[in-house]
Amino acid sequence: MVVSCSSAQDSQTSPSESTSSSAPTSRAAAAVLTPLTAVTLAPPIPVTATDGKVHLAYELFMTNTLAQPLTLRSIEPVSKGVPLQSPITDGLLPWIRVFGASEPTMTLGPGQSAVAWMDVVVPSTSEIPEAVEHRIAVQVATPIPPLLPAEMTETVARTKVSPESAVVIDPPLSGQNWLDGNGCCGLTAHRGAVSPLDGRLFAPERFAVDYVQLTSDGKMFNGDRTSVDSYPYYGSDVLAVAEGKIVSMVNDLPEQTPGANPVGLTLDQYGGNHVVQDLGNGRFAFYAHLQTGSVPLQVGDNLSAGQVLGKLGNSGNTDAPHLHFHIMDGPDPLASNGLPFEIGSLELTQRIVNQDNLDSVTESGGTAQFATGVDTGRRSNQMPLTLDVMTYDIGR
Repeated sequence: MVVSCSSAQDSQTSPSESTSSSAPTSRAAAAVLTPLTAVTLAPPIPVTATDGKVHLAYELFMTNTLAQPLTLRSIEPVSKGVPLQSPITDGLLPWIRVFGASEPTMTLGPGQSAVAWMDVVVPSTSEIPEAVEHRIAVQVATPIPPLLPAEMTETVARTKVSPESAVVIDPPLSGQNWLDGNGCCGLTAHRGAVSPLDGRLFAPERFAVDYVQLTSDGKMFNGDRTSVDSYPYYGSDVLAVAEGKIVSMVNDLPEQTPGANPVGLTLDQYGGNHVVQDLGNGRFAFYAHLQTGSVPLQVGDNLSAGQVLGKLGNSGNTDAPHLHFHIMDGPDPLASNGLPFEIGSLELTQRIVNQDNLDSVTESGGTAQFATGVDTGRRSNQMPLTLDVMTYDIGR
């Protein structure tokens, strides 16, 4: 059954109970059958990035309510009926994950759900929409006209854009050639980390960054990949990004051997040695994979911006020394949602040409290749994007 309606016997109101003097009313719009339901996991919070544009990064949770397969054809974000960008069609597949599917697909089986990762970009803060809706084109295997045509376009998942602003922070590191790996807003390992925890879906790493540092000749390591000594930035000072108290920390987990993914970790060991700092206003900073025993502090200590809180290490779920950093809306690094942040002062010096080149740099010791035509230079109050290479001058 696609739809149903109550019979006369089901009605709780008899004709005698209605008032004949009441004027007839009409609905503003008739209800529309939408066999694909959709909601956002969280309202998007605008953030200005190093491309000079404003990004709305969020996720759509979709469910096929039919007893037959339904295939996604396109997703188009709109505001007040006006498209915010071109429909995502041919390139949609990488941005979709169907729960329970053994391989990438845009077809949802009966009752099956999926997540779509969205990155709506507008030119400036003056063009941030009040709300976003989504025109989703779908195709069904067995039409049931006129209620269920073979192809239809739904307008669903209206969500208000959050009035909150991205928090402005100091950088968590200092020096040249810090590379943003796995950052916003492509579908990196971080953005794809939507996890079922405590009966809910969370996206804690929506805006997370993995920081590594390139040498002057564009290398991440020299020599034996499996030795932490081959990574010149190993042991770099990790700095508090703002004032606030430490609410939790781990300082005694062992360092991992680079070059391989660890096995046998429990969920609470994934962040390795780490610090969670309360920044106020429902925002928490997470500094992860710190060097064993390098945190000279205790829970309850108040940090000041720029204070050394530990050293960059290789503990937890990591295959190379790096600092994992993100801002979240709760103190639990996993059971929380990621929040956008902007670095108060940075210098964009380069951008890695593509993800394949970054993989070569991180996995086989390749040399970084840089994109041409990048608008480099000093920036204020912008969020790094994945593949950015930056200089962080603390106190400048």
